[in-house]
Amino acid sequence: MLFNNLIKGKLIKRYKRFLADVELEDGSIITAHCTNTGSMTSCIEEGAPVLLSPSNNPKRKTPFTWEMIWINNNWVGVNTNNANTIAFELVSNQLIPGLTNLSHLKREVKFGDSRFDIFGKDGEQEVWMEVKNVSMREGKKALFPDAPTTRGQKHLKTLMQLVKEGKRAAMIYLIQRSDVDFFETAKKVDFEYDRLLKNAKAKGVEVYPVQVLLSENEISFYRALDYV
Repeated sequence: MLFNNLIKGKLIKRYKRFLADVELEDGSIITAHCTNTGSMTSCIEEGAPVLLSPSNNPKRKTPFTWEMIWINNNWVGVNTNNANTIAFELVSNQLIPGLTNLSHLKREVKFGDSRFDIFGKDGEQEVWMEVKNVSMREGKKALFPDAPTTRGQKHLKTLMQLVKEGKRAAMIYLIQRSDVDFFETAKKVDFEYDRLLKNAKAKGVEVYPVQVLLSENEISFYRALDYV
């Protein structure tokens, strides 16, 4: 995923979940849109450098979107809307081990009362994929979720149903930071999600934690991490 002309600034504060005040390099202070509705644990540091993307919509109340923050000597992606786009690019380019050679790739495909981020086919077998953005860090571990998620729990239950019907089902955890080496569920944050993911994997749902590298110009594939 490529970026053009990201705007540099420093974070003043994040508030009301969707808003962040940022001081730009010229000293002016603007309010940027924050797409991450979670707690953003371990990726908020007031005064840290941030990167913003300008909006092409002149009617938007916030003319910038908060894309990244510089923490622990690396850029951390905070724009959760990017996760689906990045994951689709990685699957399309066959960069995720285990999710290669898929055809009929589509985004945002409905199954029952759920909508999944990516759909494809492995030969004649359907492959349903859900993408989650990961930014929370604890030591060398990337953790998900950073807030309780009943929607995430529902997706896991539906993925298990898909496997039961003979289809492939997969969770892609898109880790937008490079200062971690392992992936785990945040049991203390959402014990039920942890239980469901373990159960889903045991029943055949594939789990792919994927780490990406972020720079001022692009977000690119780094490596796949294990989930045990």
